[in-house]
Amino acid sequence: MTRTMTVRPGESIQRALDEAGPGARISLAEGVHRQHVWIRHPGVTLTGAGAGRTVLAPGEGGPVGVPRLHDAGDDVVSGVTVHGEGVADVRVEKLSVRGFSGAGIYAHTVSGVTVHEVTAEDNAVWGVYLRESSGCAVTGCRASGSQYGGVALSFCPRSGALLDGNETFANAFGIFVDNSSGARVVRNSCHGNAIGVLLLNQVYEGEPEGGVRDCLVAGNDLYGNDLAAGVEPDGLGAAGPPISGVGLALIGTHRVSVVDNHIHDNHPSGESVMGAGFVMGSSKEWGGDDALDNHVLWNRITGNSPLDHQLGTDLARQVFAGNVADKGEPPGLTAAEGWGPR
Repeated sequence: MTRTMTVRPGESIQRALDEAGPGARISLAEGVHRQHVWIRHPGVTLTGAGAGRTVLAPGEGGPVGVPRLHDAGDDVVSGVTVHGEGVADVRVEKLSVRGFSGAGIYAHTVSGVTVHEVTAEDNAVWGVYLRESSGCAVTGCRASGSQYGGVALSFCPRSGALLDGNETFANAFGIFVDNSSGARVVRNSCHGNAIGVLLLNQVYEGEPEGGVRDCLVAGNDLYGNDLAAGVEPDGLGAAGPPISGVGLALIGTHRVSVVDNHIHDNHPSGESVMGAGFVMGSSKEWGGDDALDNHVLWNRITGNSPLDHQLGTDLARQVFAGNVADKGEPPGLTAAEGWGPR
């Protein structure tokens, strides 16, 4: 039987979670709940009255021994942490998570986590961050104001993840698929970031094996990404190289299908190692690989500066068809080669 409990502002969400145990449904009443929580039982649903109506914000106290956000200090706090042996099939939905020093939602080494209709606002490091997990979904969410990714999937080698119908803005990376495979990134709107969507295969010392393979990026609207990341030592995207004005980038990816995306009106406001609305390139110098066997089909890539596309890869190892773009590198690509003018 599912145990259902309602928690009102000022009451302890953590106590309700711990007392209800596996399979519980914890309903958060409308209002501001000033606390952070740790979901450590399987089958739990944490639901609010709706984003903007139920708000989770920093406050005093909280559970003891919460696993810290990866690569962050002990004093960094995330709004909702989903972590623990055997934790699976957790659902977090219909609430706002605002102003935490870590991530809004942080899930680590779990399976089957769904984050649905959550607004993650001004969480310092990540909006929704899923790491070393599988079978997860982020759907219908809004993520803004984070130093790194609005929605991020990190080191999930067989992710089976679905990132669908989300809106991301004012982050370094709107959606970041970091060394994760088998992800579907579909029907998202990414605007006002430094880069709309980044798929990156890169080796990091002390991290799990990487790679980005067999992903689908389809039906996304990637526009107006004009912030500058990687410029200030403690600023937006501080750990990475300078990036600005990019809609979509595939770096060292294998067998990624990019289908029916609209990548338009992306303009850099600062220095950038990438120079186009759509970028394909190698990550070999960072321990990754060349971009190989990707399919880029029926995308509209227009109105970007300085270029619409920048294909720093072996074109013979990719499949291009039906793409519309005005200017790019290499220049002079034809409709027969999969690229035609607007």
